[in-house]
Amino acid sequence: MRFRHPDGSTVHLAYCTNVHPAETLDGVMDQLRDHCEPVRKRLGRDRLGIGLWLARPAAHTLDSDPAALRALRAELDRRGLEVVTLNGFPYEGFGAQEVKYRVYTPDWTDPQRLSHTTTLARLLAALLPDDVTEGSISTLPLAWRTPYDADPAAAATAHSALTTLATRLDALEELTGKSLRIGLEPEPGCTIETTADALAPLSAVAHPRIGICVDTCHLATSFEDPTTALDALTSAGITLAKAQLSAALHADHPHLPEVRAALADFAEPRFLHQTRAQPRPQPPSPAAPAPSGHPHHRPTPLLGTDDLAEALTGTALPDDTPWRSHFHVPLHAPPAPPLTSTLHVLKDVLSRLVAGPTGHPLTRHLEVETYTWQALPPELRPRTRAQLADGTAAELTLVRDLLTDLGLKELP
Repeated sequence: MRFRHPDGSTVHLAYCTNVHPAETLDGVMDQLRDHCEPVRKRLGRDRLGIGLWLARPAAHTLDSDPAALRALRAELDRRGLEVVTLNGFPYEGFGAQEVKYRVYTPDWTDPQRLSHTTTLARLLAALLPDDVTEGSISTLPLAWRTPYDADPAAAATAHSALTTLATRLDALEELTGKSLRIGLEPEPGCTIETTADALAPLSAVAHPRIGICVDTCHLATSFEDPTTALDALTSAGITLAKAQLSAALHADHPHLPEVRAALADFAEPRFLHQTRAQPRPQPPSPAAPAPSGHPHHRPTPLLGTDDLAEALTGTALPDDTPWRSHFHVPLHAPPAPPLTSTLHVLKDVLSRLVAGPTGHPLTRHLEVETYTWQALPPELRPRTRAQLADGTAAELTLVRDLLTDLGLKELP
């Protein structure tokens, strides 16, 4: 879906196809027919943007066979679909029965990650619509923290890989005329967990093609303030390659048995659901002045677990303060009380992204990314392809209405 911003530029809205994981090119073709085109038809659109996820086997086939790539481009056109952004975070196996920590491999210390992302960039340059010259690819935020933090050379290796990637993207634009940007996607538990964590490594790379992908579920799970986060990124000159529009699971009173029971329904074996709590701020001691910008309290670090089940069965998190869990809940259908979602954070971020004080969008690539439909509690899962298409269309309709309320005009 395309929108005209008040400044005259075009803002693209897509939904991410990692909700329909396929490892092969044949599987991708089936996605377009069975899922993506039905969503487009429900929206009554002649054209729908999708944020394509290409697993390594599918990407390799497309990169090594020009005829296969032409066939994919033709199939997109035939189904009324367009691609301006790719999700390059999962490498493969995203449809496995248990994904968990596997989604973070290979990381940016492994040459396979650079090779795969370079391949995705070549493919995206070939798949961009003829009237679009800018594309974006989201990727993991360097690495999961545990092996990365244990390796003294990890930061230098990742920096070198990203610098090499930037050089390759420069050469790709010279060859194709297509300008591509990569967005590291901060995520709880990773070495870049928050937007603040991204400032130093991205400033060190110091290349406009290597920036950030802001995921509103991840930002909310880490209790980041949208205004503070986005202002810090823009002040540092960090490129906002894309934004993923998603909502986290929120529990106000985790000490209550009924709240814990409701949370337990979302503790499932497939994906990792990092859970965070923000301890109540402590008043400053009379002898120590409060930090600048926080006149009434000292900032307190987050407490967290790697998964929701761990939070519910252990004692790592306090139960007298709200919890948020990295579970992408449907945007239009928050969980029933006593739980809710962080849709309000998404709304705040979106307002800053497209209607902020600069008068220009901070990014022109927006992607709805609710990949956890089949991981929802059984009674909330779509049982048919039609129900999944209905839900995806409802999410896109919600975001479309938010964008038009912010002054953007939907284009044919």
